[in-house]
Amino acid sequence: MTTRYRVEYALKSHRRDQFIEWIKGLLAVPFVLYSQPTGVFEGQGINNVKMAEEAHRRYAEIMRDVELMIDDHMAHQVEHNPVPSKLKMLVPPIGELFTRLPLEAAFKFQDRKRYISSRRYVAPSFNDVRLILNSAQIMAVTTYGTLQLATFDGDVTLYDDGQALESDSPVIPRLLDLLQKNVKVGIVTAAGYTEAKMYYARLQGLLDAMAASTTLTPTQKQSLIIMGGEANYLFEFDPCSPYLLAPVERERWLTDEMMSWQQDDITALLDVAESALLECVKTLNLPATLLRKDRAVGIIPKEGVKIPRESLEETVLVVQKILEVSISAAATFRDSPKLNRVPFCAFNGGRDVFVDIGDKSWGVAVCQKWFGGGDGKMIKGDNTLHVGDQFLSAGANDFKARSVGTTAWIASPSETVELLDELADLMGKKLAQTS
Repeated sequence: MTTRYRVEYALKSHRRDQFIEWIKGLLAVPFVLYSQPTGVFEGQGINNVKMAEEAHRRYAEIMRDVELMIDDHMAHQVEHNPVPSKLKMLVPPIGELFTRLPLEAAFKFQDRKRYISSRRYVAPSFNDVRLILNSAQIMAVTTYGTLQLATFDGDVTLYDDGQALESDSPVIPRLLDLLQKNVKVGIVTAAGYTEAKMYYARLQGLLDAMAASTTLTPTQKQSLIIMGGEANYLFEFDPCSPYLLAPVERERWLTDEMMSWQQDDITALLDVAESALLECVKTLNLPATLLRKDRAVGIIPKEGVKIPRESLEETVLVVQKILEVSISAAATFRDSPKLNRVPFCAFNGGRDVFVDIGDKSWGVAVCQKWFGGGDGKMIKGDNTLHVGDQFLSAGANDFKARSVGTTAWIASPSETVELLDELADLMGKKLAQTS
């Protein structure tokens, strides 16, 4: 049951994506104009078909108009035009886009699956628009471009929250199919472990399947890496390791910008975050324990209890604000730690809150560099797809990945399976056309 409280809570600014909400608002107009729910009772089947056709036409026109605005926005990017695009003026938070988005075609694809135009009582929803955008992005990186790198979040994306990638997971054969198509794969997760056995426990099904595969070449098997702690620990597939993963020394994978992060500054930032977390535990009376790592600090629930979602999000927003203020203040004093040199990510993990050094934009960038071919080369953003479940503007650690590549926002591992099937189908069609 959806309570008024849940509805109002979902409307809070930090729980919304303004681009999706804007598109949803555009689609609400033809829904109201062409919706005639009384036809359901009057048995006017022909009228219902006509209404669905008209609604489909209007929805498609709107998507085409937005598509053209995206093209204009990208033209402004290329030209470095100081005048904001029309899309930027209508949706100020819109950032850099790496590919054009065929929204009209994507809508028609999703309409065939979800019968959006045939609904008389339920208007096009947030999820409808989210899935349309996903389809458009998948079309963009296959039909109009070449997918070279696919990165994935772990929890809720590849497996259920707090679970592991078991051998019977339907995600596994689809990831192996990507590798067989010579697409590089990176698993970019917030889980920050320094030992390979911890990641093996979470990804055992996939790693065992890769080791046993007779169809993957040695090169293709080397096309999987694990980036842990957002952007802090890199492991590569190693069939000779007891846990099928080998750690990679930081000096081999750090980007030039990451090399400037000084340990004293990292420690100082984590100290501020720790103090802010402890204050939230005290203020909100949270049943939580502090956990400090070398590159992260967070709070985890005590045994047998669950921290309310609202308390987790309050903690994220408070800690984020305190860190931002501390960074701004430190920048004005010559002898203070250079906190502004160290990026961070404060996020709600569903049952805990953590502050990590770096964020997933850095993690994906490391994957782009690792597979870029050396000599400073990197896989470009328009050849990269990051799949994750947390893309809200605050307290969501996949959000920053939008700044370095294309993204797809899923809500469950089953949606990841559907997305990968859609991706494989489009890649197969493109291969058939070029052969």
